[in-house]
Amino acid sequence: MTTADARSPVWTGPALLIAGGLAIGFAPIGMRLSEFGPQATALWRYVFALPLIWAIGRAMGVRITRPSPWALAAGVFFGLDMALWHQALTMTSVANATFLVNLGNALVGLLAWWLLKEKPSRLWPMAAGIALLGAFLMSRGAPDETQAEITGDLLAVGAALMVSVYMVASKVARRQDTAVNVIFWATVAEVVVGGGAVAATGERFLPPSLDWFLMPFLLAVIAHAVGQTLIVSGVGRTPAAIAGLLVLVQPVAAALIAWPLFEETLAPVQIAGGGAILLGVWLAGRK
Repeated sequence: MTTADARSPVWTGPALLIAGGLAIGFAPIGMRLSEFGPQATALWRYVFALPLIWAIGRAMGVRITRPSPWALAAGVFFGLDMALWHQALTMTSVANATFLVNLGNALVGLLAWWLLKEKPSRLWPMAAGIALLGAFLMSRGAPDETQAEITGDLLAVGAALMVSVYMVASKVARRQDTAVNVIFWATVAEVVVGGGAVAATGERFLPPSLDWFLMPFLLAVIAHAVGQTLIVSGVGRTPAAIAGLLVLVQPVAAALIAWPLFEETLAPVQIAGGGAILLGVWLAGRK
């Protein structure tokens, strides 16, 4: 944790994580509205985000310095998480992919306990269970547009593992570095991983019209430059077990955005799931 982080009030980290989770709630919406394929959308999101993050650093008086190995590792794991999850969405049901990838947020606490010796609070198992039950209930209302396949489910599980390692790597990187420097170099690594994902899937890289860049640019601003920077800032000031659960506000935010935008009314089971996630998030902050 940097010196500035140590002087911050204890609620600053959780507040940053919740705000970041709300911002990245726009990610699945922007992905859905993008003209590009899912892998190319992610790649252009990273590309557009780089100068934005650099500008944020300049405005805050933070210099971009040499990357740490942990910052680059965080970017690699985040890029793999995105690539695997997007591919899973084409091979299994939306419900399965959404729930399985959210398992990674609970796994953060176990990884941090094992690798960083951060023992979760006594209420954490209950909070994690309630939040994951909520994620499961919310996923039950998702449209099953693709027949579920075991390969797609395995890709979603892989994405869950990647996101949990990303959170832990970000936590370690933040111990000695600023959030802006971590997210800048993580994004550089994500560009490399995203480029490989586009090449592997054969998606269109260059658009036929500049209009195609609108959604990736909005994703770069809202979900990445704002959302991911807030999350990386918050994870450096919050126990990893709690941080993983706080980010679960993201599917709640995505559902609330999609409701008026796509006229996708939330089913009672999804509303109950959203309430369970918020209850789990609240319990995660209790001692």
